[in-house]
Amino acid sequence: MSSSPSSRGRPRDPRSHAAIVRAAAELVVEVGYAATSIGAVAARAGVGKDTVYRRWRGKPDLVYEAVFTTTDRAPAPDTGTLTGDLTALVQALVDEFRAPGAAAALPGLLADFAADPELKARIRGDFLAPAKERLGIVFARAAARGEIADDTPADLVLDLLAGTVFFHVGLVGQEPDPGLAGRLAAVAASGIEVR
Repeated sequence: MSSSPSSRGRPRDPRSHAAIVRAAAELVVEVGYAATSIGAVAARAGVGKDTVYRRWRGKPDLVYEAVFTTTDRAPAPDTGTLTGDLTALVQALVDEFRAPGAAAALPGLLADFAADPELKARIRGDFLAPAKERLGIVFARAAARGEIADDTPADLVLDLLAGTVFFHVGLVGQEPDPGLAGRLAAVAASGIEVR
């Protein structure tokens, strides 16, 4: 969830951006969300605090990008079946939520989201937009194969899958067994497949 590049001044250095994101992810794992500060991130990344604030509004935005956007860049899976594609999507969510940075950041991020409705709306929109786009591609392929109806509610299915993973891995903190993604995908697919 990075900010849009500014049109004024000198161009932003993508190496600085990567260094800042990497520093934030490392610090969250090492010292926890509460002890991670913009100053500490800037020092580790070798940039000034102003450089960080030009890209992110604050710590929650930066930490969110550092630990929860790895699946944003993944292409939509194409296994040839709805269940296979959903399994791949769910497995990516499981992997993201169980990563050390996500586990360390989640409690603090949840507190910040609860305290700031604008932040919560922004993160929800940014978090769900790439996943919704990939699910839309998966659904279009599944509809073309006759597996689901054209009007299958992608938002609801995404909430079902992401919410279950979030609860199981993020909140309850259970180590997911290797078959979790496949079981969740099968349950979801059986509920939306054309009969």
